Amino acid sequence: MNRRLSLANGVKMPQLGLGVYGAEDGAETENAALWALEAGYRHIDTAAVYGNERSVGMALRKSAIARDKLFITGKIWNASIRAGETRDAFSRTLENLGLDYLDLCLLHWPVEGRENAWETLAQLCEDKLIRAIGVSNFQLHHLNSLIQTTGIRPMFNQIESHPLMSNQELIDACQKAGIAVGAWSPLGGPRLQLLQHPALMALATAYGRTPAQIVLRWDMQRGIAAVPKSVHRERIISNSRIFDFALADKDMQLIQALDQGLRVGPDPDNFKF
Repeated sequence: MNRRLSLANGVKMPQLGLGVYGAEDGAETENAALWALEAGYRHIDTAAVYGNERSVGMALRKSAIARDKLFITGKIWNASIRAGETRDAFSRTLENLGLDYLDLCLLHWPVEGRENAWETLAQLCEDKLIRAIGVSNFQLHHLNSLIQTTGIRPMFNQIESHPLMSNQELIDACQKAGIAVGAWSPLGGPRLQLLQHPALMALATAYGRTPAQIVLRWDMQRGIAAVPKSVHRERIISNSRIFDFALADKDMQLIQALDQGLRVGPDPDNFKF
């Protein structure tokens, strides 16, 4: 079902995953993850601050899918980065998920202390407790500073990207530098009502697809990963059916032209958490 991105160290990452930000701990998260795995997803993206790592871990155990067929992404939260407690935070994430290693671990935001936290992740990667390491919500200047200070280049940067905030300049810069990119909230989140946009609805009609499938296909053709969140079985299945069609170049450009720089999440240069 899924195509894979090659990270800089050769690790292969499924391009489409399930995001669980905002999914309630317990049955809601567990069911969503199980439905995704049943539908063919092999990549699940979670984070300590989401508060549902244990439920993801429960779903992984119930699925009985071999560990080496799964790709699990976790993130180190800001408080742990600032406090110099990255290693402890990572250990808690592994325990919550019931795993021996993570496939990808990210620094969640570019907060103070990130250089030391980044060096800790690099050591954990060297110790084979993480297969690949990256960052989330890092602007180009954050990336350049991190690389200059530590000498260690991130393999991945997860950022806000959707048709009304494509963030294409940052994506292009990362890809040129050998840093793979992923989009969080690729469908714009509940506040934006992106999937009711007339241009996307028209494309959905033209291709016989849903607006969500059109947007996710746009992501796949841009060469980035995407982790749409849903807790509804039908939508989880529908979101995965994006590998049997392609958008024409003119339609890729049409979606790109919708960009308004409209963020639904915090500005990585101006946040207070």
